[in-house]
Parts: sequence; structure tokens; C-alpha cells
Amino acid sequence: MKPIKSLFFCAMLLLLAPFGAFAQLPEMVDGQKLPTLAPLLERVTPAVVNIATRGRVTVQQHPLLDDPFFRRFFQGPNGQLPRERPTQSLGSGVIVDAEQGYVVTNSHVIANAEKITVTTVDGIEMDAEVVGSDPETDLAVLKITRDDVKLTEIRFAEPDALRVGDFVIAIGNPFGLGQTATSGIVSALGRSGLGIEGYEDFIQTDASINPGNSGGALINLRGELVGINTAILSPAGGNIGIGFAIPAWMATAVLEQLIEHGEVQRGLLGVSIQALTPDLAEALDIASQEGVLIASVMPDSPAADVGLQPGDVIVAIDGVPVKRVAGVRNRIGLMRVGEAVELTILRNGKKLTVKPTIKAQDMQVAQAGDVTPRLQGAEFGMLETKERGQTVERVGVSRIQAGSPAHQAGLREGDIILSVNRQNVANLAQFRQLVRQSPGRLLLHIRRGSGAFFLLLRE
Repeated sequence: MKPIKSLFFCAMLLLLAPFGAFAQLPEMVDGQKLPTLAPLLERVTPAVVNIATRGRVTVQQHPLLDDPFFRRFFQGPNGQLPRERPTQSLGSGVIVDAEQGYVVTNSHVIANAEKITVTTVDGIEMDAEVVGSDPETDLAVLKITRDDVKLTEIRFAEPDALRVGDFVIAIGNPFGLGQTATSGIVSALGRSGLGIEGYEDFIQTDASINPGNSGGALINLRGELVGINTAILSPAGGNIGIGFAIPAWMATAVLEQLIEHGEVQRGLLGVSIQALTPDLAEALDIASQEGVLIASVMPDSPAADVGLQPGDVIVAIDGVPVKRVAGVRNRIGLMRVGEAVELTILRNGKKLTVKPTIKAQDMQVAQAGDVTPRLQGAEFGMLETKERGQTVERVGVSRIQAGSPAHQAGLREGDIILSVNRQNVANLAQFRQLVRQSPGRLLLHIRRGSGAFFLLLRE
């Protein structure tokens, strides 16, 4: 029988035969078992849990509510406007240490949570407490304790073992429907510049990551955890095959610090860096276009201590080649304070190796009224910002407590401090000095997003 006739004959059999005869696929084809992911999923899905939270957030009052006419439509029985509102969220988490009960999830899943409930695939509910959270990487660690429940964990994959084209499976709890698994491949590695998080080095995958999958597991075909599902690119609100996960190396680094310190204690190298473009390489007489360019070096910093100079090009960190600004920032920003880092640099056509020791960032300038009660509740650090197409470091608000004096005065996380009392600010030491010299009033020139404004604070 010719191939075309054989195909026609099989098609007719399918159409004419009773449906029940073909409802079950054969177990074997040509003596080989059909491929299935079922055994793998049966082993790892018990380690992926549902996370439900309840909490309250401060309500930001609209300026129109200052008008009595509009105010009366929103005020409560006592004539007061609501200052808080209840919130709830639903996400996923991954048990990474069954013995200690540690669960990794996204920071935004448990933000503002007063009560956190973890539910296993078997429907067992457990209360969880927050060990630590890091909004900059959107990671958090929870702890669950229940002696009568045997937990299952997923081990992290080896760092840098993932390649574009590798098959991956995303496991989570979308929409609270129960556990689901979707498969795909790794579309790209090292995605950054998306503005989703402060530190970005995403795995891009076409495995569906839907709302509710946040904090869930991205695993390889060995059942190892290669990433934590975080976000999707969705112009119209649906899945278009572009999802992002935090890589295992970053999750591991953050996990260790959150368990040990309750927060990520980021270190300082003391350099401003920018991309090495072809034009810059030609102007600086640099033959190679690999690496990132050092634009400036902070005085009395680890970088200055080992002799780094503007114009040096960082080509490798601890022997690993670097190509992007985000890659350098991620590696340095997640290193522990006191840890030595080996930098391979290019200077005047020659490769040099230096080994600075990361030191603690000079932050918490105004914690607990250290400088002035007006800034209580705000923490300041050197933040990266774009100026005329270049990345530079400026003094800015690295963290702020909602409802604190600094927050009520109008400061917000991410604000860049351009000047204090009309004097330009270059570093944290100068900022602290200028603030302390201003007992009466404090005039801050602030850049927020694409705009700038002055903010006056009085004692």
C-alpha cells in the first residue's frame, strides 16, 4: 500500500470506529514507552505550595478629598476618611528545606501581610512566619513548622548550568484552582532592564506563568529548581509566551542572607559603571568591546584601595566574563560584606587582576532620628540613576517606612537627592553633614522619575 493510501485508510478508521476504542492511548509504540512527565511531577509537586495572605495597607488620600464637597462622599459614619484598607493576595511558594521548613516565594506575594497561610498539595494548611524579605530582588523566605506533616523539598540546580533551549517546567497555583504544571523551553538568559526589580538577571521562558504562579518553581527535567517564577510580559493581560523567573544562583545568594540576617546586607565596591559602546571603545583606544567601563571611583572605597581608575574596563568577576552593566551590579550587589572579589580589568591594553574586599554600604543615615527627626523612617544609600544616557550613582532614598515622619513629609523610595539647602550632594557623608547643619529648615531638591521638585521640611 502506498503511503498516501495508508494515511487515508487510517484516517477513515478513526472516523468510523467507535470513540471508546481510541479514547486511551497505547502504552507502547514500536516497543517503546510513550514519553511522560508524570513521574517527575509526582515527585516534585508536593514541594510547591499555595500561599494566601491577609493584611492592611495605608490609603493614600487624593488631593480632591481636601474639598468638603468631595470628602462627604467617602467619609465614614464618624466623619473620618479611611486611613487603611484590607488586602489579600494569592501566590505560590517552593519548599527548599524540608527539615527546617523554609519556603521561598516572591516578596510581592507576602507584602503587607499580617497573616500568611501555606497550603500543601494535599490541602493541609499551616501558618507561616516571615524569615526575611528583599524587595530589590523580589524574594522572600517563610518558615513553616508542623511536626505531624512530612514536607517535600526541591533542591537548587547548579549555578550557570542552564542553557538557552533547555526544557523547563513551571509549577504553581494560578487563580487558586489547585496546582498546575506547564512546560516550555528557556528562551533567553540574563534578561535585565525591564524595570520589574532592582536587581534583574531573569530567565525568560515560554512556559506559561500566569497570575498566581508568582513564587512558584521553574524546574529542569531532573527535577532541580532552576528559578523562581516572577512575572510575565503581557501587553493585553494574557499570556503571550514570555515569562520571567529569578535564576537559582540569585535565589540561593538571597536565601542564605535572609536566613542568616533577616535581610540582604548589600556590599559596596565604590565604582560607577557604564556600557562600553563601540564609540567609547574607539575614543578610549580600547581594542576589545567586551566588559563594562568604570566611569568614576569613590574616594576611600574598596575600589580606590586597590587602585581602580576611571577608564578601566572590568572584563571578568571571579573568573567569569561579564558583558553587561546589570551583570556586574548583580554580582557585586549580592556579595557578602567582608568578601573579597577578584576583578580582571583591562587598562591600556593590558590585563590586570585586583582583589578588593567588599565593605558595608553607608546606609541608615536617618534611622531613629540619627540625623534629624524629620527624616526618621528613611534609609539613604547610593542609588544608580540615568543621566544623559549614562549610569551614575547619586544619594537617594533606598527604603522608607510607610507612615513614618519621612514618608508623611513626602519622601518616597527611589527619590534622588540632588541638593540640600541649594548645595549639591555628591555622597552620603556630604549629605549627612549638610542635614546636620540645618537645624531650622531643610530644603531638599528631589528628582523622582522624569520630574524634579523642592521639598521643604521644618522642625
